[in-house]
Amino acid sequence: MYSDNTSTAANTRIIDIQNLSKEYTTQRGEPLLAVSDVTLRIAENSFTCIVGPSGCGKSTILRVAAGLESATSGSVHYRSNAVSKPCGKIGLVFQEYSLFPWLTVIDNVAMGPAFAKAPRKEREERARNYLRMVDMIDFCDAYPHELSGGMRQRVAIARALCNDPDVLLMDEPFGALDAHTRILLQRELLKVWELTRKTIVLVTHSVDEAVYLADQIVIMTNRPGRIRSVLDVNMERPRSRAMPEFGKLTDHILKELE
Repeated sequence: MYSDNTSTAANTRIIDIQNLSKEYTTQRGEPLLAVSDVTLRIAENSFTCIVGPSGCGKSTILRVAAGLESATSGSVHYRSNAVSKPCGKIGLVFQEYSLFPWLTVIDNVAMGPAFAKAPRKEREERARNYLRMVDMIDFCDAYPHELSGGMRQRVAIARALCNDPDVLLMDEPFGALDAHTRILLQRELLKVWELTRKTIVLVTHSVDEAVYLADQIVIMTNRPGRIRSVLDVNMERPRSRAMPEFGKLTDHILKELE
């Protein structure tokens, strides 16, 4: 069903995090260690979920991996190249939808190719392709305020994919959604992953979500966040929450988090 492992296959490695620590300074000027000595290897085309208590540094790891923040110590490498600033091959989807309210859906999705000065016809073609993947093709001309939260998050995912990243980092992308919409988008995300085989790293507070989605589950400790264990999930897809092994793995992770 699953195995306790500390690394993925080295020959397919795409993200390599080595001894990463991140320290912030509080408003009082005191040091706050958010993440301590994290080492994690992400295999190409894999789906990894990171779970852990609130405030354990899960989002910090993603932000450093995306080049949005610098490590206090340690390193992050993408295909053996040090990550020190945002990189077009590493996309990031936040919990907040962060769409431009004055742009239509298709123009929001095509924003990356537009910045890259791709011809309008080409970027709209790419945008339509990804909007089809997330089942939003009928809303090309709508504006963000006309969409539900789940629909806006579909658009945000399509926009990230339209930049054609190798790696998609997702920070609690479904955290603000109701339970039913969340399950629907989990299915949509798996469909997109199976079609594109992008490498996905998703931070979540939901153990159920991690077991449903992931090939590999990273379990974090309380702050300062360290890796408690890494589990390789060997359950076939599609996964049903009624499967006995699904419940056993969920229970195992919850006990580790206690």
